[in-house]
Amino acid sequence: MAHVHANTPFVPLGLAVLTVSDTRGFEEDGSGDLLGERLTEAGHALVERRIVPDDVYRIRAVVSAWVVREDIQVILVNGGTGFTVRDTTPEALAPLFDKAVDGYGELFRQLSRESIGTSTIQSRAVAGLVDRTLVFAMPGSPKACATAWDGILAAQLDARTRPCNFVAMVLPQARHCSSRQASVDEDLAQGAGA
Repeated sequence: MAHVHANTPFVPLGLAVLTVSDTRGFEEDGSGDLLGERLTEAGHALVERRIVPDDVYRIRAVVSAWVVREDIQVILVNGGTGFTVRDTTPEALAPLFDKAVDGYGELFRQLSRESIGTSTIQSRAVAGLVDRTLVFAMPGSPKACATAWDGILAAQLDARTRPCNFVAMVLPQARHCSSRQASVDEDLAQGAGA
């Protein structure tokens, strides 16, 4: 079971929020609002927020531009993860992933089953690592965004969460998971003695 390690400092990350919608503007974007509020309340920085139509190439273009920025370590994408013809977020993101985070979608569906039952199988929540940037996609409803943030992302984007979190994946100076940190420390000690 994960827990917060009191002796490890919190490490703020730079996050960007992308809402995928053909119909919403910023005034109607409750999901983008929720994610922006949650991440800043947690101590992270909201670096940029955008809305793009449900279009594979527009989604991919924004995410690709954000991935190369030094001030963005995590991208949160909401919307476009269902099964309609216009839902193309997973198809837009998957080719960009160097590594998929399969457990994110699995855990999201497990958590959302408590509120929406078997309809959770229609969620194609996906995540992956692109270079050193994490990308998490979730459904576009505020409730789904709250499930993703509160149930998964808040802890996994906190360097104090043990035994593992994602901070070391995006910030090389952050400590690795406790199970891996021992081998990292040993490698560093051996290198210093050589």
